[in-house]
Amino acid sequence: MIVVPTLHRSTVKVIGAKGQISLGKQYAGRQVLVEEQEPGVWLVRTVTVVPDNERWLHLPQAASDLEQALAWATTNPPDDANTEQFLKELADGRG
Repeated sequence: MIVVPTLHRSTVKVIGAKGQISLGKQYAGRQVLVEEQEPGVWLVRTVTVVPDNERWLHLPQAASDLEQALAWATTNPPDDANTEQFLKELADGRG
C-alpha cells in the first residue's frame, strides 16, 4: 500500500456574532466558493471568476489567434515609412 502525504491542516475558528470567520490575511480580497456539503460541513475553495463577456479570452481559439498575432508582430516591426500614404488612403476610405 502506498501512502501519499497530504497538506491538510486543521484549525479551530470561532464564528463571530455576525456569522463570519477569518481565513487569514493571505486570502484577503480573494473570492471563494463555499459549498455546504451537509449541515455544518462546508468546503471553502479559492476561485477566479471570469465574467461572461470575457470568457472567450480563455478559449483555445483566442490563445491561438493571440499567438499568431504575436508571431506576426515579431516578424513585422513597426515602420513609419508609409505613414503619410496610409493616412491618405484611410481618409479616402480605402484603408
